[in-house]
Amino acid sequence: MKVLIITYYWPPAGGSGVQRWLKFVKYLRNFDVEPVVFTAKNANYSILDESLQKEIPEGIEILKIPIKEPNKIFSRVKSKQHKTSAGFLNSNPSLFEKIARYIRANYFIPDTRKFWIRPSVNFLSKYLENNKIDAIITTGPPHSLHLIGMELKKKLEMNWIADFRDPWTDIDYFHQLPLTEKAKQKHFDLEKKVLNHADAVLVVSRTMKNNIKKFNDNIHVITNGFDGDIDKEKITLDKEFSITHIGMMNADRNPKILWRVIKELVEENSDFKNNISIKLIGEVAQEVGSSIEKYGIKDYVKFIPYKPHTEVMSYQKGTQLLLLVINDVPSAKGIITGKVFEYLQANRPILAIAPEDGDLAEIINKTNTGVVFDFYSKETLKQAILDYYERFKKGTLEVSTKNVNPYHRKKLTEKLVKILKATVSLNKN
Repeated sequence: MKVLIITYYWPPAGGSGVQRWLKFVKYLRNFDVEPVVFTAKNANYSILDESLQKEIPEGIEILKIPIKEPNKIFSRVKSKQHKTSAGFLNSNPSLFEKIARYIRANYFIPDTRKFWIRPSVNFLSKYLENNKIDAIITTGPPHSLHLIGMELKKKLEMNWIADFRDPWTDIDYFHQLPLTEKAKQKHFDLEKKVLNHADAVLVVSRTMKNNIKKFNDNIHVITNGFDGDIDKEKITLDKEFSITHIGMMNADRNPKILWRVIKELVEENSDFKNNISIKLIGEVAQEVGSSIEKYGIKDYVKFIPYKPHTEVMSYQKGTQLLLLVINDVPSAKGIITGKVFEYLQANRPILAIAPEDGDLAEIINKTNTGVVFDFYSKETLKQAILDYYERFKKGTLEVSTKNVNPYHRKKLTEKLVKILKATVSLNKN
């Protein structure tokens, strides 16, 4: 079987968006599926990670055509002090940023990669006419790629699976966009059209499936995952009581409750004060830094810029506690950040601030990897950190993970292949 994967994010792109399909491609051949990757040439990636090039399997056919991205124009009017990406919106934009954001939100639907749809359909139509492909998979965001898949399905009657790494209209920052009612409706209509026409739909959480199952009766949950082995051998841990967060921390993900707790503990416990070290690795919103200064704990926080994936793994394995924070937004219950699965692999305790009845909490509880607190449980969070600190002092701060194998990338790829083969087989009949 041969499958064409249409993805915008591909090495040398860094960050979370590239991981899912890079890992699927890595393992597809283990299940007798040959992947062909179609991606953008000279894409405007906000994060680069050249180390990921090494993970592309040898001999994989990779197709590329140029992409014109208005993002490059919009980036020129952004504040020099503030970087913006999907899900990372400046809460205090300049006039020019406001205008650019309005234009981008209302005239580039579903996103600024919409101008890549027609050239991609034309290029891939010719390719598919001359090469046998059993199915197409599109992955978004950007959700423009699903429109490529939908056009190819209509034009060539291809089997088509739409993969949603993040929701479309339910995504955490959708409510922040300055959308007119007409623009909102266009998003809703396009999303419904994609879901209705796809032969199968993949999502990363149970809540996502429940929110869209009315549009398609062939929806499957395949979470993100981790690659490699769970590291259970003795490693050198940080000597201080380190709490490490890895990944983007935007304004919605600003754990004010944690900063308040740390402030109180520093003031009340001199021993804790001398041992606490908080590491924030990756892009951090200005609002987060302001909160840290407000609570007077800046001296205990290290801001570390984005690191290549291989380096990040070392930080994860060596920290005392791994911090995981979910966006405090209406859709919080359905958010499962991909970082949680690599946290599982690190085999260190997870301290999560998220809905206690959400999809993320279900995974952490099922795998026995940590504790979850909602956005307002200050006293229980404070006690938990104290308990972790006492275990740290005794040298017993460890975690006994269980039920983690289903989240290995190879097992998830096996699940993907079963869905893929069932979808192709069904359409043959």
